[in-house]
Amino acid sequence: MSSASAIAQTGLNVAQQRLDASAHNVANLQTPGFHRQQVQQQTVAPQGVQADTRTAPRAGAALADDLVNQMSAAYSFEANLKVIRTEQRMLGRLLDEQA
Repeated sequence: MSSASAIAQTGLNVAQQRLDASAHNVANLQTPGFHRQQVQQQTVAPQGVQADTRTAPRAGAALADDLVNQMSAAYSFEANLKVIRTEQRMLGRLLDEQA
């Protein structure tokens, strides 16, 4: 796996983690005393990104934040998949030129 696809793969993994956390938060929105899950992500050069899921220090819901996180995760999925597809097309063309 090349570095571009490895970085895109880490992006896909973090997007999945963010989507899972926000879905968990929405599902437990009305649970008394529920503490939201929050995903903290950071860049790890040159491998891509990594994330940790943590429990919020205070109980309470933030539905707007969770909906934004879900939309952001969807855009992240799309962007990282485009990176992988572009790399595959480029490698295919390179192999065609070599042949």
